[in-house]
Amino acid sequence: SVTKYLAGHSDVIAGLVVAKTEELAQEIKFYQNACGAVLGPFDSFLTIRGIETLQYRYQAHCDHAQKIAKFLEEHELVRRVYYPGLPSHPGYALAGQQQKYAGAIISFDLHEDSSENALAIIQRLQQFKLAESLGGIKSLVSLPCEMSHKALPECQRQQSGISDSLIRISVGLEDVQDLIRDLEQALEEGLEQGLGQELQQATASFPDATVQLRESCC
Repeated sequence: SVTKYLAGHSDVIAGLVVAKTEELAQEIKFYQNACGAVLGPFDSFLTIRGIETLQYRYQAHCDHAQKIAKFLEEHELVRRVYYPGLPSHPGYALAGQQQKYAGAIISFDLHEDSSENALAIIQRLQQFKLAESLGGIKSLVSLPCEMSHKALPECQRQQSGISDSLIRISVGLEDVQDLIRDLEQALEEGLEQGLGQELQQATASFPDATVQLRESCC
């Protein structure tokens, strides 16, 4: 997809085909020329503009994401953070071997695993806009169980690790402290509204207890 980080400004819809051999590239080029499946001039201009700043944008995206992931990992309402730039992630070592940056997409879920709790937090966010896309300069947030993965049966979704409270964010280029403060106020208001009561009760008698995902219907 060129729509995401390559163009980078959420103003182009485009795709890219990469061929392994010259022969295949020429065959694709023939069909492209015959069918007219090419970008318009202005879309091409916008894409080139985006690619010219890709290195600097992507580094900033990832730097911001690293700081936000660390903040979320330390918050008491957050059950788990899924981000390969954190040592707690099972893919941390592999990510360090194969890539320079850990990316700018973060997912996290809550100890109190319900879509209602997750939606309550999302609705309090001011800097993160609700959308399924990613990779642009503006920070976005989505609730996969009600958006991108809503069509999946619940048992299949849970087995895939997509819990009811899973929240996905695409970290943009706004000031990182503004983004952290936005997440903080949304989560803190959740605490004030009692989203943390169940967690406190669960850990009162068993300090090392972890609230698990609800049992799968499968």
